[in-house]
Amino acid sequence: MKADNPIQEKSYAFAVRTVKLCRHLSERKKEFVISRQLLRSGTAIGANVEEAAGGQSRADFTAKMSIAYKEARETLYWLRILKDTDYLTPKEFDSIAAEADELCRILASIITTTKQSLK
Repeated sequence: MKADNPIQEKSYAFAVRTVKLCRHLSERKKEFVISRQLLRSGTAIGANVEEAAGGQSRADFTAKMSIAYKEARETLYWLRILKDTDYLTPKEFDSIAAEADELCRILASIITTTKQSLK
């Protein structure tokens, strides 16, 4: 991973945090179904960012970043469900949701900028 690539660093750190949260949800709260969905989408963000970094073209790069953006949005959805069903406290939710929202904003900006440069 490039040390100077903020989206790679942030998406990786978010994936690690998601794994730890899902472990907590399954071990302590005995929640298995939603946490698996969260685990899948929360780690897919970084995986798609990594794929984009090795993209074969700008269009491929944009497509992978778009998938990462969709995964980040899906992650926010699962986090809201966990909060609204009392598996996450509002404080826990606010902390990790803020990170997911930041990833969404960064990814949206990358996608917009890349699409503009393709024109």
